[in-house]
Amino acid sequence: MKHVINTIFITFFCFGLFAQTQSAKLKKEQKKLEKKISNTKNLLKKVSSSREASLNELKLIENQIDSREALLRVYDDQVKMAEIYIKERKAKVDALRIRMEKLKAQYKEMVLYAYKNRNKNGRMMFILSSDNYYEAQKRNKYLKSVSSLHQKQVALITQDQLKINEEIKQIEIEKENKQSALAQKRIERAEIESDRIQKETVLAEIKKREGVLLAEIKKNEIKKQEIKRRITEAIQNELAEIERKRREAERRKREASKKSGEDVKTANLSFIDESSEGKIISNKFQNNKGSLPWPISRGSITERFGKNQHPTLSGVYTNNNGIDISCPEGAIIRAVFEGEVTSVFTIPGSGKVVILKHGNFRTVYSNLKETRVSAGNRVSTKQALGVVLNENGDLGVLHFEVHQVSGSSTKSLNPSLWIDR
Repeated sequence: MKHVINTIFITFFCFGLFAQTQSAKLKKEQKKLEKKISNTKNLLKKVSSSREASLNELKLIENQIDSREALLRVYDDQVKMAEIYIKERKAKVDALRIRMEKLKAQYKEMVLYAYKNRNKNGRMMFILSSDNYYEAQKRNKYLKSVSSLHQKQVALITQDQLKINEEIKQIEIEKENKQSALAQKRIERAEIESDRIQKETVLAEIKKREGVLLAEIKKNEIKKQEIKRRITEAIQNELAEIERKRREAERRKREASKKSGEDVKTANLSFIDESSEGKIISNKFQNNKGSLPWPISRGSITERFGKNQHPTLSGVYTNNNGIDISCPEGAIIRAVFEGEVTSVFTIPGSGKVVILKHGNFRTVYSNLKETRVSAGNRVSTKQALGVVLNENGDLGVLHFEVHQVSGSSTKSLNPSLWIDR
């Protein structure tokens, strides 16, 4: 019986640690989503103040609904964890009560036995009636152990009662947590319904302007192609300059060798990606995949990487080499990782562009109103690069890209996989 009870307590202890870890994770996820929802709500307030419904507003509402649904799932998990926790705690209380009742029964038997065999001179006579000194010592030791056992039984019963009271208290706290999570679920469900109604209203307004939207899409696609061309051109120019410097260094080395009379054979050298220092930075950048800070402190992704279906026009798709992040007016754009500014240039109608080098990787920040860095500058993580450009009095939209350089070619990567989610 003792072994079984000990096993139960060990199980409860292990579950308690697991439950605490899971609860902390859920709380962290809850706070993250609540912050995300708060940011999106603030952006929606700004964009809703404009005279007519916009695609930005629609995308932000969709983001808001997605975040609220994710928060609902967190609340569901919290309720389930609370239910499991309460069940396990109740089982522990039951086990403690069984053990306490057993201890009480044993103690009762000891007290009754002592009462029935009480004698004023009983203890002394029990010791003196021994046949020899050795036996008298054993009897005295036995009487002391019986007294000690009585005290231990009382202590164990008191200890178990305290544990039961503490467990009952924890159960009540967990019940309150469960009720709180259920209440939050009801609020979020109501908010989701409200967001969906708002989405339908905005959608209806936008659909009235389908002709204008198609024209805007064509215009934006032309802009995107120009941005893509200029970014590719800037990176290629940078790589060509690296190659030129390498060839120049090799030429000087050969000339120096000829002058010194050395017979040095120079092989046909292929393009080298980066310096050894660059490779170290590259490894650091790569090791931070999924945990890089956002290029803006508060914002919401309103167009994702790759092929995106238009939210209102059936059969219409847009292509994105990066991600678009809607943000407040005058938002500061910042570096997601330490590196070197390799290019700063302007694209008419699309603002300024900043490109940073991180070894074999490049990060690109487009649609800036102004910049605070120049080509050749070294920047640190989260250092300000410039201010976002506002469009038509609406929210600012940062276009952010991540590229990997291999030889003389570049590959566009999904920025959402690199920044902290």
